[in-house]
Amino acid sequence: MRIHHLNCGTMRPIGGKLVDGKPGLFRRAELICHCLLLETDNGLVLIETGVGTPTVTRPVEWLGAGFVRLVHPDSDDDLSATTQIRKLGFDPADVRDIVLTHLDLDHAGGLVDFPQARVHVHARELQALEKPIDRKEASRYRKVQFDHGPVWRPYRADGEPWFGFDAVRELEGVPDVLLIPLAGHTRGHAGIAIDTGDGWLLNAGDAVFHGGELEQKPHIPAALGFFESYMQTEKTARLDNQRRLRELVSNNGAEVTVFAAHDATAFERLSQRSRL
Repeated sequence: MRIHHLNCGTMRPIGGKLVDGKPGLFRRAELICHCLLLETDNGLVLIETGVGTPTVTRPVEWLGAGFVRLVHPDSDDDLSATTQIRKLGFDPADVRDIVLTHLDLDHAGGLVDFPQARVHVHARELQALEKPIDRKEASRYRKVQFDHGPVWRPYRADGEPWFGFDAVRELEGVPDVLLIPLAGHTRGHAGIAIDTGDGWLLNAGDAVFHGGELEQKPHIPAALGFFESYMQTEKTARLDNQRRLRELVSNNGAEVTVFAAHDATAFERLSQRSRL
């Protein structure tokens, strides 16, 4: 398997180091949408989609006025998954499968660019989209992003555990990729574990917002931490899964590399490692 790291959506909210932890307060922070393109024996697999090509021409309709005003997403077609896939020498139509951590707009916004692909997701997350329990849950999903009718493949964890976590081990047509339920940010949120052949890579999605939360003395920039708490659906589950992820890194860091979906520092590190 060959893995390509893609940034499919840069977001630049105000707040500088209070958001991304890097020096400088009076600047825009940088958050990214970390996606993966897998070359497998069964074809191309996309892990997450980023914000999607409609962001280039109609960002307010696609992402919502509040999101655009708050995070200032880049409207750059070079960041779209389809453009980056073409630059790698592939046809986006050859992406047969997409695996998602959850259905928030910055993770599933690009589904429309791959209408033929099967979309693998935790069953509780699809239920949250189709039958939200309250207005707040309903408001986090952009229905316009799903009007094309995605080809859903929902799953529930019913297999052998993975490093102590529940796991979906057999995704239809997607070898060496597991869904790891990590509820909290949304009720059907999941991590995505990839067997690289040289250890595991775990996209923790929004189970953590910042790499510092995976350290033994966890930390997160103040403004980002506030936003993380505001967006949570299940506080107890979120905090418990963060604790378990820290234990995973501490006890099995040589076997499993964990990253947060919006952490630009982790993206640069893993992209460089992949190129080497």
